[in-house]
Amino acid sequence: MTVIVVLAMIFALLALRLFSVLGRRTGHEQQRQLPTPVDDRAATPRTPAGLQGDSAQAGQRAAESAIAVPAQAGLRALIAADRSFDVSQFLNGARSAYGMILEAFWKGDRETLKRFCEQDVYDAFDAAITEREAQGLTLDNKLVRIDTAHVSDARVDNGTAYVSVHFEADLSAITRNKDGAVVAGSLDDAIATVETWTFSRDLRSRDPNWQLAETDEG
Repeated sequence: MTVIVVLAMIFALLALRLFSVLGRRTGHEQQRQLPTPVDDRAATPRTPAGLQGDSAQAGQRAAESAIAVPAQAGLRALIAADRSFDVSQFLNGARSAYGMILEAFWKGDRETLKRFCEQDVYDAFDAAITEREAQGLTLDNKLVRIDTAHVSDARVDNGTAYVSVHFEADLSAITRNKDGAVVAGSLDDAIATVETWTFSRDLRSRDPNWQLAETDEG
């Protein structure tokens, strides 16, 4: 029964509304940071030089498919305020950040979580990790794949940009006791998860990095 309660608490944390001020680089590829947006002038990235005809059109369609209709007006407002914003690079960084933050929580990596979460959010993660440790439990979780990641909403509010990314992903998860024995879950069975993470950035700041501002289920 205790294990069930702990697992419920762990998965509930993924749906907490988080308001964080990371203030540092978030995960992106080998640099482990959310990328600094590159210069652009439209809600979708410009077609790279040299792409012509069908290839260019395919690239444009792919970029547009990563933006939900309700987000388009917000993205136009964002680009008007920050002419360097690039949707494609933002999404690449958001995908990397998603995996890195989940992994940090699963592994009990407090240092990483502390860097990327505001104090209240870090405290929530820390409390769950502390409870897990007190019971001698460890998580052996893995992000199998991200099936979908697209911009679902965007807005600019008092000089701060907010961009929401809808993720559909598959996770594998097991819980082990202090002896390493599996007490719950299986790495062979993927768990489908649907979440929306909202990232924010103060457009008045010289810091180009985005912050994880909120997470929601669905």
